Amino acid sequence: MTSAPLTVLPSGRPATSRRRFLGGAAAAAVVCATLPRRARAQDGEPFSFDALTERMRLESLSDPLSAPTVDGFLTELDYDDYQRIRFRQDHARWSGDGSRFRVNAFHPGWLFRELVAVHEVVDGVARPMRFSTGDFEYFDPKTGVPEAFDLPGVAGVRLLNPLNRADKFDELLSFLGASYFRALGQDTLYGLSARGLAVNTGHSDGEEFPRFSAFWLERPAPGAQRVTIYAALNSASVTGAYRFVVTPGTDTVMEVTARLFLRRDVAQLGIAPLTSMFLFGGGDRMGFDDYRPAVHDSEALVVNLASGETLYRPLKNPARLAGSYLGMENPVSFGLVQRTRDFDEYLDAQAHYERRPSLMVEPIGDWGKGTVRLIEIPSELEGNDNIAAFWTPEAPATAGSQVEVAYRLHWGREPAGDGSSLRARILRTRAGKGGVSGVDGDSGRRKFVIDFKGGLLRELPADAEVTPVVSATRGRVSETVLSRIDGSDVWRLVIEVEAEARAAVELRAHLAGFGDVLSETWLYQWVKE
Repeated sequence: MTSAPLTVLPSGRPATSRRRFLGGAAAAAVVCATLPRRARAQDGEPFSFDALTERMRLESLSDPLSAPTVDGFLTELDYDDYQRIRFRQDHARWSGDGSRFRVNAFHPGWLFRELVAVHEVVDGVARPMRFSTGDFEYFDPKTGVPEAFDLPGVAGVRLLNPLNRADKFDELLSFLGASYFRALGQDTLYGLSARGLAVNTGHSDGEEFPRFSAFWLERPAPGAQRVTIYAALNSASVTGAYRFVVTPGTDTVMEVTARLFLRRDVAQLGIAPLTSMFLFGGGDRMGFDDYRPAVHDSEALVVNLASGETLYRPLKNPARLAGSYLGMENPVSFGLVQRTRDFDEYLDAQAHYERRPSLMVEPIGDWGKGTVRLIEIPSELEGNDNIAAFWTPEAPATAGSQVEVAYRLHWGREPAGDGSSLRARILRTRAGKGGVSGVDGDSGRRKFVIDFKGGLLRELPADAEVTPVVSATRGRVSETVLSRIDGSDVWRLVIEVEAEARAAVELRAHLAGFGDVLSETWLYQWVKE
């Protein structure tokens, strides 16, 4: 492929015959078939990212293998059994050697029936990291659990780190299910997820879910501040070699390198995909009868363009499947954010949505032309992830392509890329029936209220020459009013819009003045029913 975001890797026919990748605990560490046998240790295999890359290239030349799955008592674990299983923290790997990281495993069974192999890499040699029933506590299971039974694989892995306190190891990140993973910055709780790759998400061809079939954890030196994880990705259409370099902190940063090999044509390849939940809140309550003002893991999509413009698109729980396409070249960053950080805005003492992390994707290198795609799916339950966002390159993803992409993931309360101190940030969006508030409204019009705060607006008086720049596609802006709220540094923009029935109106607005753009750019999709 010639597209900039998908860098062509070195290719060529293998020097030796093909070897299939074998998942599960029976698998040896992935090693390039061309490595000299004399270099292999009796109880381990030489390992490198390039060796993993070559193995996944060879794997892409053959038909995909079925994922190894659980059998025996593992097939009998139900929801209640699974919820009562806990990893024994005194069995955590890397404990007691001065490491700032510890490793746990997720037990296989219940929904997690596909087995994952885990390896440890020390001094360039990989050895299986095995787990047994002795590593877990089983609280009153209905299913009989054999003692000291060697598990044939695990469901996934989690890493712990003294993220918030020097005397306590907190959960830092987890890989569990398909190619999903989550991470935390300081003072946050798990919310949205990232994925290794999205294949045909929201596309008419039907979605495919690649999975991480094996992991290699590079044991960090005592006191090391970061850890490196490698993963093999498999699906019907693609294989891949992944490297994650993870640095915990106020914002936890994961530098991701993905080397992908296309087995067949893919209609829509989603790079750096993010998955989240938006049930209701802000300008979109969708008729939910709930004591909580808002329920969401993320509230907006943020995109930073090479031009310096920042796009802010509030999320919605739509009445029907909705998609937005933001075409651009070489984005600076994009992500799903949770800006509202006041408990009173959610009132949920269990979920604590105010502590869910934001996640920004920072491309490394030239990604060229493409689209940030946002998908919003109707949902009635907060347990459903109904939001997806990812980058789709302009060039087609064709069978035989060998490509590489790199980016950083920033997880935290206010990660790098979520707004700028130079321009006013969008504080909130509210919506309702058009017309004068408090009296009979105009059901043919829709009112949008956008509050801006910060940047140069903070210093400007109410009579400053600040101008709203507003546009609507497939609709008409019938009224626009901008004012500074008395006694505060918040500027409020009120827009009223008209449209034909069932029109999908794309709205855009920002504040300008003194020859410059003074705020983020607000985007919104209103579908008039």
